[in-house]
Amino acid sequence: MQREIAPIAYIMASKRNGTLYVGVTSNLLQRVAQHRIGTLGWFSAKYGTKTLVWFEPHGTMEHAILREKRIKKWNRAWKLRLIEEANPAWRDLAVDLGFEPLR
Repeated sequence: MQREIAPIAYIMASKRNGTLYVGVTSNLLQRVAQHRIGTLGWFSAKYGTKTLVWFEPHGTMEHAILREKRIKKWNRAWKLRLIEEANPAWRDLAVDLGFEPLR
């Protein structure tokens, strides 16, 4: 049986109003784990973007990539508004997906 691909655009943060990382993935659980252990890349490891603060599923990977690219071009205020509309407390949404809370 082949694994189902769920294209998702997402935002990770270092803390409330901290550094933001906008990305896209077909496996959100794996990607969150990569952010948390620091194996995703230099930016995420350097700035500690380990808190999942926003995500949005898409029907195709092409749509998810297009959304990611658009959000990356946004100014910071628009990104903060996007997060706060869906997650005003900046909760770590990864906890809802089964991850342990960050310390």
